Amino acid sequence: MKDLLLLTQRIPFPPNKGEKIRQFRILEHLRKSHRIHLGCLLDDPNDRQYADTLRALCASSHVGMMDGPLAKLGYLRGLIRGEPLSFAYFWRRDLARWVASVLQDVRPETAVICSSNMAPYVLRQPHHPLRLIIDYTDVDSDKFREYAATMRGPKQWIFQREARLVLACDRAAAQAADCGVFVTDPETALFQKLVPEFAEKMQTIGNGVDTEFFTPEGNYAAPYDTRYPHFVFTGTMDYWPNIDAVGWFANAIFPQILKKLPDARFVIVGANPAAEVMRLGSLPGITVTGRVADVRPYIAHGAASVAPIRIARGIQNKVLEAMAMARPIVTASPAFEGLHATPGEELLLADDPDQFAVLACQIATGEIDGKALGDAARRRVTAQYSWAAQMARFDPLIGG
Repeated sequence: MKDLLLLTQRIPFPPNKGEKIRQFRILEHLRKSHRIHLGCLLDDPNDRQYADTLRALCASSHVGMMDGPLAKLGYLRGLIRGEPLSFAYFWRRDLARWVASVLQDVRPETAVICSSNMAPYVLRQPHHPLRLIIDYTDVDSDKFREYAATMRGPKQWIFQREARLVLACDRAAAQAADCGVFVTDPETALFQKLVPEFAEKMQTIGNGVDTEFFTPEGNYAAPYDTRYPHFVFTGTMDYWPNIDAVGWFANAIFPQILKKLPDARFVIVGANPAAEVMRLGSLPGITVTGRVADVRPYIAHGAASVAPIRIARGIQNKVLEAMAMARPIVTASPAFEGLHATPGEELLLADDPDQFAVLACQIATGEIDGKALGDAARRRVTAQYSWAAQMARFDPLIGG
């Protein structure tokens, strides 16, 4: 087997959220054909216990520790040096030294970098691999542009600055890379429009979902009183698009649902709920769970899953997981973008708060056949969203 350097911004285990799911699947696939040298960062103390699990999967590995308060000093360094704050936040000298030693001593032919903010670990080194693949996943610069549009004052300036600087760094990384990868065709097309000089290097490799784990056949104990209709949102709850989504649902959509279904409940399921999210738990009918051992019981017993995402990049795992469990889901357009599914047959689509509420109520009351919708959704993801098929598309990029 040949050696391959894999860099991920967070420890890719357990695969229990967003980028960690995709990064673990990349690791799992690439180790079948390469000796993996994994460099990553750890910013969640709960994940320390999994470092040994990852070491067993790799020829070598290095987990850089990110202490919360100290890690945030990286933002100040980024401001002083004129760097993107997100890049400065994920820079650790110990990881940089380890990458340098791997590149010099092991000389891997290929490097796969997950997220462009990890690219400096390779680009700043004197020794470069023969092939460099950057899994951008999403167009982060445009995400920061969208954030800026929702902010005012200093925050708006910070996100505008971040959008501009990240795009410049992404362009430099694209110049150095042999290939750039995005998770949906719309993301790929957007980056090609923003950086047309390297458009031919860009392609799409999508996400998948584990349909054996996320299955409607499991014996899931109800985590709440199923006499009442529960609408369920899952996600990491200190992530701004999720914070915005549940706030919009709680304040603009759920009150309309309560007018028709006074006993309805809204359950926000996910780790690290921000203060804004915790405050929603004081509103009538709303529960904020925090971290749970398993999200599947919450999805399985809900009247419907909801994805009222107004700021989104790429495919939403929460949508694929609900579909895999054959549950009806109501989603806003940004969470639908790039998803190969048919609105009205495999999921429901609404961007107007009143219409969103109407569709949610119609599922709960049976006016819309939620079972038929969910069954069709599972057939879709089973046929089109297997991880094996998606990850195999990396093979021609990295060679043997």
